[in-house]
Amino acid sequence: MLRSLNAAVSGLRNQQTRMDVIGNNVSNVNTVAFKTGRVTFKEGFAQVVESASRPVSGIGGTNPMEVGLGSQIGTIDTLFTQGNLETTGRNTDLAIQGNSFFVIKHGNESFYTRAGNFQVDANGTLVAGDNGYAVQGRLATNGKLDNTVTDIKIPVLATSPANSTSKVSISGNVDASANVFDKGAAATLDPLDPVQRALPQNVNSFKDMSITVYDSLGTKHELKMVMWNAGITEVAGTHPITFASDGSVDTSNNFAAPEISFTPNSGANNVDIKIDLGAGLNGLSQFAGSSTAVMRDQDGYTNGTLQGFNIDATGTIVGGFTNGITQILGQIQLADFNNPEGLNRVGDNAYSVTANSGSAVLGYAGEGSVSSVAAGSLEMSNVDLAQEFTNMIIAQRGFQANSRVISTTDQLMQDLVNLKQ
Repeated sequence: MLRSLNAAVSGLRNQQTRMDVIGNNVSNVNTVAFKTGRVTFKEGFAQVVESASRPVSGIGGTNPMEVGLGSQIGTIDTLFTQGNLETTGRNTDLAIQGNSFFVIKHGNESFYTRAGNFQVDANGTLVAGDNGYAVQGRLATNGKLDNTVTDIKIPVLATSPANSTSKVSISGNVDASANVFDKGAAATLDPLDPVQRALPQNVNSFKDMSITVYDSLGTKHELKMVMWNAGITEVAGTHPITFASDGSVDTSNNFAAPEISFTPNSGANNVDIKIDLGAGLNGLSQFAGSSTAVMRDQDGYTNGTLQGFNIDATGTIVGGFTNGITQILGQIQLADFNNPEGLNRVGDNAYSVTANSGSAVLGYAGEGSVSSVAAGSLEMSNVDLAQEFTNMIIAQRGFQANSRVISTTDQLMQDLVNLKQ
């Protein structure tokens, strides 16, 4: 009878362990990126009452007779199934879609987490909100990612240097039916001469254009150009542009686009600008009709300071600056494991490497890792409450059944004691 008592006691212990795991799952139902636990049982030792025998001399063999001595905990697994994503709208909240982990570091020791509720600390370091461990990745210099893995920093006073204008684009139409520019009574044709420009026959013969350009120090300069119908006449310091019969710019005969150079008085480098006349609908054309040609855009800009940042699906941090420029600031590192269930829970939603998890395979989303990053979202717990409540009932019934075995065995022992009376 002691065997049944011991077997039932082992069952009680195991069901209690299962309830402990269930209770932990339920308590973490709203914990960010929590992974549910699962208990499995295995049969304990079995006492051999009689060994098996083989068939001999026409007598059949017999099977072994064994009495089980209870159950044991087989495994306590961590189930790394994907949790649902909840949108938060906070740009430092990150969720992983896939099997990877974020890498966080405390001193020289690395840990791994699925919880992406990160925040920027007083030093500009991106840290885990649970424990302040620094998020790992690579930083960028002038928009280009380095190869060195380090703490991710997002400096508040980051600046974007000025960029000198090197190209100006022109698009629109110049009137093919306009009169050839007439110098009138002037000795020399000059499209900038106010008197010549005021002549009635020249009203539609020229088109003024202007755009703001920048030098290497970010100083603004107003670039002005005049396009005028010259016929076959050229003026010193001008650049002829001819058009083909289909209205497009004629690029034959070694045509070269206009170029403009000037020396700023701000102490900046010389500004050399190429004029891009474009092609097709986005280029300069000549058809009969109103002149709509304009300097559409240019590639220069002044310096700027960081005013915000976003994180894309590859974990790349892109900063937005006050000069309208976006620039890469860094990229968040991801880690994969051959056996993530072999990781060791260390608290604060973090894990550490064990002998059976395998070493971390480090990479980046889209570069060494098939996972992706969802910014402005958090991964929720993968605990299924309906399943947990079902498991709770099963564990409760198992506990009750083992308790009944103990009480029944106790009654039998009591009956045995009473036989002497």
